[in-house]
Amino acid sequence: MNPHLRVLVVEDSEDDMLLILRELQRGGYSLEYVRVETPGEMQAALDRQSWDVVIADYTLPEFSAPAALKLLQQQQDLPFIIVSGTISEEIAVAALKLGAHDFITKGNLARLVPAVERELREAQERQKRHQAERALRESEERFRQLAENVIESVFWITDLEANRVLYVSPAYEQIWGRSCESLYASSQNWLETMHPEDQQRIQASYLERASAGRYDEEYRILRPDGTVRWIRDRGFPISDASGKVYRVVGIATDITEKKHLETQFYRAQRLESLGTLASGIAHDLNNVLTPILTLSQLLRIQGTKLDQRSQEMLQILEDSAKRGATMIKQILTFTRGTDGERTPVQVVFVVQEVIDVICQTFPKSIEIRQHLCDRSQAVISADSTYLHQVLMNLCVNARDAMPDGGVLSLSVEPCFVDRAFTELNLDAQVGNYIVITIADTGTGISLDVRDRIFDPFFTTKPLGQGTGLGLATVLGIVKNYGGFLQVFSEVGQGTQVRVYLPAIEAVSSRTQFPEDPFQGHGELILIVDDDLAVQRATQSLLEKYDYTVLSTDSGVAAIELFAQHQHEIRSVILDIMMPDMDGIALIQHLKQMNPKVKILAMSGLSSNRESALTAGASAFLPKPYTLDHLLQNLQSLMKGMQ
Repeated sequence: MNPHLRVLVVEDSEDDMLLILRELQRGGYSLEYVRVETPGEMQAALDRQSWDVVIADYTLPEFSAPAALKLLQQQQDLPFIIVSGTISEEIAVAALKLGAHDFITKGNLARLVPAVERELREAQERQKRHQAERALRESEERFRQLAENVIESVFWITDLEANRVLYVSPAYEQIWGRSCESLYASSQNWLETMHPEDQQRIQASYLERASAGRYDEEYRILRPDGTVRWIRDRGFPISDASGKVYRVVGIATDITEKKHLETQFYRAQRLESLGTLASGIAHDLNNVLTPILTLSQLLRIQGTKLDQRSQEMLQILEDSAKRGATMIKQILTFTRGTDGERTPVQVVFVVQEVIDVICQTFPKSIEIRQHLCDRSQAVISADSTYLHQVLMNLCVNARDAMPDGGVLSLSVEPCFVDRAFTELNLDAQVGNYIVITIADTGTGISLDVRDRIFDPFFTTKPLGQGTGLGLATVLGIVKNYGGFLQVFSEVGQGTQVRVYLPAIEAVSSRTQFPEDPFQGHGELILIVDDDLAVQRATQSLLEKYDYTVLSTDSGVAAIELFAQHQHEIRSVILDIMMPDMDGIALIQHLKQMNPKVKILAMSGLSSNRESALTAGASAFLPKPYTLDHLLQNLQSLMKGMQ
């Protein structure tokens, strides 16, 4: 099959055109052609279809070869061959300089076919080259758009032999805080931006691994403003035709936030482990404190003939047990979190306790000042343990802000928040508040840090000296109680934190034992606790108040006793955490035997409350419990049966 050739002939003589076509047909071509004589006709032909070659006479009445060549060059790159009768050599050379591919006289048409074949091959090569160049430009443009619009990563290219940076994307200036020109000037500037502890390791790794395609490192950089960022840097070798690596391309990504999240995750894991450990210890310690607390109260009530000194010693024993329980509760609050039990709290009393602690433990270079209102004027609904934690966190931060000493002031005063105040403080509500102010004369807090001090895990303290949870915990507790915080600080001038907590009506907080509190009338109570000290203390207390008691240290034995006496047993008091059969399983068994049985569940871990109540317990009593709490709960259960 003859090759097909589409020919656009610019010629005013049809006879001359036929001669040209006959010569091409002799060369073996199957022709498709159009003859044009004017610029308009040529333009119409170019618009109508594509062509393989343009053959033009040099001079036409209304057109010329140079004009036709110019028209073609504005639109396409096609072989352009001039076939003319008589023309000077100077004109032919000028036409070739303008871009014509060949010049043939009409008397030498034997050269036409070889010229067409040559120009078709060269046109094909030009087209391939143009396509490759266009593809390269498009690829470079895509790379440029990618490299210059990705702000989290820096793209880089280096000459391995010359140790020279060939390209670095603009994100370098944002992440490193330095100019790209500094890298182009000297690749050594890259190493100088690194943390001193990372420089030697990264330099050795790059030289050893970059050419092998194994360069993948994390390191720290020091920005001009003093901040530290973490970078993950990866390099990939580029080889020439012989397989020799001559360039390395890479991507350096800012992973600072990822590192912060990892640190938070590891801290959370440590807190979780600490919480698990603390839960186990808390359960055992609360079991130890329960008989101490209950029996000291019982002895104080019974010991009417005890002298004053003995009464005081029992009171010390009771207070110490309560303080131990409070400390355990604080540990569990920090590691696990809990809402706590809200009761009317005299703020001044708690603040005074905190002042007593810090006076004994803070450096003597810190002067403690206080201004406290009357106790009856400052009462809130809260858990005193949590309030104590809030105040201690704020005082410890104030201490740390005064390494060379200073003045720490604590004050308590009532305050009425009006509508104008609430418009400036969105967390505030119109009403009465108690304001606790902790002020120091320390280093102060800069504005940019002040905006983040309540963020979880944010800390300005050196590594290992702060968890970043203190103020986050403070804010959470205060908000949980319907309060809000104000922070005033200037660098070098100290800091003042004002804690606003909703006030309530004052109530009497004196603990008094009635002469005959919650007296029993021989009701049968089943006690189940594997800790014999707790079991016996609880039994002694109940028997003192005229209850009849059955006791055991295992769930299996408890089921047997309940089966024998279920019609007489008025209530069951059981521990949640026991070996063999735990309290949850025991509750479920007892409920199956008698759905109406009243069960008071106890545990050294307050977190067991929900699971106990869900299983069927009527009430939950956290250990260590006081005498009146136990009797109150027991009486409430039995009244519910009547």
